Amino acid sequence: MPKRILQGTVVSDKNDKTVVVKVERRFKDPVLKKIVRRSKRYHAHDESNAVAVGTTVKIRECKPISKLKKWEVYTEEA
Repeated sequence: MPKRILQGTVVSDKNDKTVVVKVERRFKDPVLKKIVRRSKRYHAHDESNAVAVGTTVKIRECKPISKLKKWEVYTEEA
């Protein structure tokens, strides 16, 4: 099964080997008929502590690393 990949902005890098990524999704509200924004924060594993706050990153699903971390920072190897 393919792993999900999301794109978001890093909002916190204070923890060791962990970043908090805010992912925003946009959809059309079925009742109001207007575009609505919803965001969610994901804890992602960053092995090298290379990502800083404000950086746009891609994260992908992985096996659970800890209680909150089920995502990892994803870099495309070409």
